Amino acid sequence: MIDVKSDTILSVKDLKIHFDTEEGEVKAIENVSYELKTNEVLGIVGETGSGKSVSAYAIMGLIPHPPGKILKGEILFRGRDLLKMKKDEIRKIRGNDIAMIFQEPMTSLNPVFTIGEQMIDILKAHGFSKKEAKIKSMQALKKVRMPDPELVLKKYPHELSGGMRQRVMIAMALSCEPTLLIADEPTTALDVTVQAQVLKLLKQMQQDYNLSVLLITHNLGVVAQNCDSIAVMYAGNIVEYGSADQIFENALHPYTKGLLRAIPPLESETESLNVIPGSVPNLLFPPSGCRFHPRCEKALKGKCDVEIPTLKEVKSDPGHKVACFNPYGGNER
Repeated sequence: MIDVKSDTILSVKDLKIHFDTEEGEVKAIENVSYELKTNEVLGIVGETGSGKSVSAYAIMGLIPHPPGKILKGEILFRGRDLLKMKKDEIRKIRGNDIAMIFQEPMTSLNPVFTIGEQMIDILKAHGFSKKEAKIKSMQALKKVRMPDPELVLKKYPHELSGGMRQRVMIAMALSCEPTLLIADEPTTALDVTVQAQVLKLLKQMQQDYNLSVLLITHNLGVVAQNCDSIAVMYAGNIVEYGSADQIFENALHPYTKGLLRAIPPLESETESLNVIPGSVPNLLFPPSGCRFHPRCEKALKGKCDVEIPTLKEVKSDPGHKVACFNPYGGNER
């Protein structure tokens, strides 16, 4: 039964995903939980290999089995658990209600078909006639400010620039008018100027369509400018969660602090950048206890290296959650 009064459109609860490989079992996602409210932009941020994209693929029903296996958890979309749905039910939701933009359009667009053929095929798969699909494709390209949409429909992906291909991907994602948009590193392959244009476009589309957006990125600047809430991921766990103001003005987890310190200062020159010592652990053999403790300046011996911290709300700051035994600002959990 869908709770129509709830303003939460997506709720991920205790999600645990592993992958079987020749070397062993990769523990990619461990007990991840977060919520996305209607018309909200939630940013999931972390280093490469932290599990950001894996959770998004699970929402879309794109975890290959084998080697992937969802060991436990719920993914509630408008109150319905996507993990319990049959494949045909997921297909109806994917594209219609939930759409995804991938980080590299050239791997998502088929090089042997024109943009028009690909957009029309998607819309036909969702019940539109060929004529209706062509009209909607033109409209979608116009909405993403694509110059000369009619000509673009006749072009092949390699004939477009990286920014234009990403606009095509956004147009494809929005053509069926979804309510939830997942953007997985949507600007990674673009230069800085085009990045800014694409992000501005995404923000405008979010407002125009009243979209709920899950924005996956490793770029804190992107998160600061575009997100209402932030989930910080490290090695398959969410280590801190809160509003953008809470995370940027009062970061509590040592990993979040490390990410913020690593941002180069704009107002002054510096000879060296701050870095987090060490590297992301191999998730075939993750560290015991808190997965960040080998790199943490505040790790407590006999505690952080043994026990696994849970994500708990900070008493003095409602809505702000941290998974740490020794956070900055004292242990107020």
